[in-house]
Amino acid sequence: MIKRISALLLVIVMAISMVACAQTNQTTDNGNEKITFVLDWTPNTNHTGIYVAIENGYYDEVGLDVDVIQPPEGGAVSLVAAGNAEFCIDFQESLAPAITGENGMEVSAVAAILQHNTSGIISLKEDGIESPKDMAGKTYATWDMPIEKAILKEIITSDGGNYDDVEMVPNTVTDTLAALQTDMDTVWIYYGWDGVAAEVKDIDTNFFYLKDVDPVLDFYSPVIVANNEYLAENGDQAKAFLAATAKGYQYAIDNPDEAAEILLKYAPELDEDIVKASQEYLSDKYIADASQWGYIDQTRWDAFYDWMYEKGLIESKIGAGVGFTNDYLPE
Repeated sequence: MIKRISALLLVIVMAISMVACAQTNQTTDNGNEKITFVLDWTPNTNHTGIYVAIENGYYDEVGLDVDVIQPPEGGAVSLVAAGNAEFCIDFQESLAPAITGENGMEVSAVAAILQHNTSGIISLKEDGIESPKDMAGKTYATWDMPIEKAILKEIITSDGGNYDDVEMVPNTVTDTLAALQTDMDTVWIYYGWDGVAAEVKDIDTNFFYLKDVDPVLDFYSPVIVANNEYLAENGDQAKAFLAATAKGYQYAIDNPDEAAEILLKYAPELDEDIVKASQEYLSDKYIADASQWGYIDQTRWDAFYDWMYEKGLIESKIGAGVGFTNDYLPE
């Protein structure tokens, strides 16, 4: 509740202090309309399609200039909810509080960057943690959030393990491989980055996907989010943005090595070997078995939110199809 109140206060402060910075319907010197896009983290291969669309001129072709920025301390969604950015990246699990409850924000997911949840638990192979039940008696690096702990309890219990025997160690891990080789037995990661990094560094690990333990955990992570009022008033612009973005991700699917080079141009601090290996891994994950890039399946979306409600993780039940829309994707 404290975090939610803080988020609301941040929105109010931003709305007052940053109104001059709002980008909606602003134009640049070349006559293009300006779009501000807020990342969820530092640049990585989840974001490649955005940088490809910038580099290859796909946004310019539809009359847009896209400015990619880092998320503020209060989070990317708060910035979008306040009207100070058009789009951002977030995750279905963390969007739930933003779209429900008294302090809900008027935002919606408009595209899935990855079609399936690629997150899971990684450990060193020598520790013998082959399935969730094996986490009992081991240390786990927790960021101490209710949704995180509920998911862990779900997978460990359903696998026949004792969740209470897991040693929860508060730790905001910034280097997964270093953490595993020092004081942590298990870490929740996205395989497309940290799992691939372990492969590149020849570190033997065990890993299991959350979605493979329980299909309800195949939630959408990450997603592109927009402000509902912006979508209502700027539908054509939103469609143009997503059409160009989809083109960027399709290029990354078809040309992973070239797409990796583009990401490295915009984020030269990244490890080249990891970027290229990660891009290859994700090339068949962006669309996977969906009909097109960005599509969000309502059955999966609703099932996860129903599960969150059943576990007491959200205050009220989220209605069918609430919180996302496919209406702005390319037809």
